[in-house]
Amino acid sequence: MAQKINAHAWSIEQTANELGTDPKNGLSSAEARARLEKYGPNELKEKPRPSFLSRLWDQINNFLIWILVAAMGVSLALGIPEFLNTGDPTELVDVVAILAIIVLNTVLGMVQESKAEASLAALKKMAAPTARVIRDGQQKTIPARELVIGDLVMIEAGNYIPADLRLVEAVNLKVEEASLTGESVPVDKNARVILDPDAPLGDRDNCAFMSMLAIYGRGTGIVIATGMDTQLGQIAELLQEYEDEKTPLQIKLDQLGKALGIVAPVSYTH
Repeated sequence: MAQKINAHAWSIEQTANELGTDPKNGLSSAEARARLEKYGPNELKEKPRPSFLSRLWDQINNFLIWILVAAMGVSLALGIPEFLNTGDPTELVDVVAILAIIVLNTVLGMVQESKAEASLAALKKMAAPTARVIRDGQQKTIPARELVIGDLVMIEAGNYIPADLRLVEAVNLKVEEASLTGESVPVDKNARVILDPDAPLGDRDNCAFMSMLAIYGRGTGIVIATGMDTQLGQIAELLQEYEDEKTPLQIKLDQLGKALGIVAPVSYTH
């Protein structure tokens, strides 16, 4: 069973057949337990975070910083004897200036990483704590983390969508999706429409997405993706991958540092 599917291009009947569920009675409790064991809980997962010292080292360990450290060492070697002889603190101005640049660069880098962590925490807070499902033909409320692909979920106004759903019923259902698609107004949902496989996210009116808010009407949907395989989960994944990649500014600074490392000694010898 594939986690990433184009259910928006399927009919309700095809969706139920493909995911092995009953569009009226839902999954059996035994099948739901088996799927939960196989695919894991419906929750956003955070990668292990590096330690503070490791993150600090990542900020310091680039070519430009080492050039600045070398320059600070030279300034100290030249400035301290002059300062001891004259008592004039201006001899150490270069040292203070270089140190300030190093500290500022490090702090800005750490703050940037912290913002990415805060964004991920905000996504996790958006997750619904519980979900109303139909299993064994009966309605029940379960922790949202126990939802599995194929579960039949009931939605009504005021509910946060607990997973990505292919709707099987939508009665005047409107969902606020601004945080995911940028739509400025709530989206009218239509369970019966069948869309092109390449339909953009904002046009998938027969689907509802994890952590979006139902603000009007009611509906029912079959879970088509859970946890990190949901649209929200993909955003969470990108947020965590972002920190492992250098920004364009960091790449330019590295290039500048290497250029200075070549030019400075040549200029000095002349």
